[in-house]
Amino acid sequence: MASNPALLAGRNRQPSPRPVRVFTRAELDAIALELHPAYAPLVAFAAATGLRPEEWQALERRDVDRGARLVNVLRTVSNGDVVELAKTSGGRRQVPLSRRAIEALDAIPPRLDTPLIFPAPAGGVLNLDNWRRRAWAPTIEASGVARPARIYDLRSTFASDALAAGVGVFALARIMGTSVRMIERHYGALLDGAGAGIAGALDALDDERDGVTGEPSAP
Repeated sequence: MASNPALLAGRNRQPSPRPVRVFTRAELDAIALELHPAYAPLVAFAAATGLRPEEWQALERRDVDRGARLVNVLRTVSNGDVVELAKTSGGRRQVPLSRRAIEALDAIPPRLDTPLIFPAPAGGVLNLDNWRRRAWAPTIEASGVARPARIYDLRSTFASDALAAGVGVFALARIMGTSVRMIERHYGALLDGAGAGIAGALDALDDERDGVTGEPSAP
């Protein structure tokens, strides 16, 4: 063969990013209302931190720093086992705790038999496949929230809220443990609507400076 057909075909096409589903506050509350009380706070917490399901599965009480209002993402669940993230891993990070995230933590029923924040009923690591089938799917149906409504959409809800609050793409990528490229690829539609929030934040900064200096901003 005079040439390599694989090279002539060019690079493999990347699959189109899946549609982003963002839950409203009313939908989050409706889902939490239908869940077992042990897992109702999970809805608000996941939507307020953007943690991946395999990250909040492995989360322990010692990972929460209430004084600094941070949660340390140090572990993940892989094939049902808790795995420590490497210190050089981009996934090991600190995520800020908003007021809503702290309220969710405060609402978790206390347990002394496990260090996990969101354990299985017996205290071990939650089996996400079983929980999705036995708890999440019936909850979505009972709540009246339109489908598709994936557990992972709680992470997308955080990304949407962060962008609406004016969080920059670079900062958001660090908080979510991903790359700027992935943020732009999966949440590009949300970025288009974030300009108004950024403009408002800049206007607020100008107003604050005007109040401090007593002089109008330069044109």
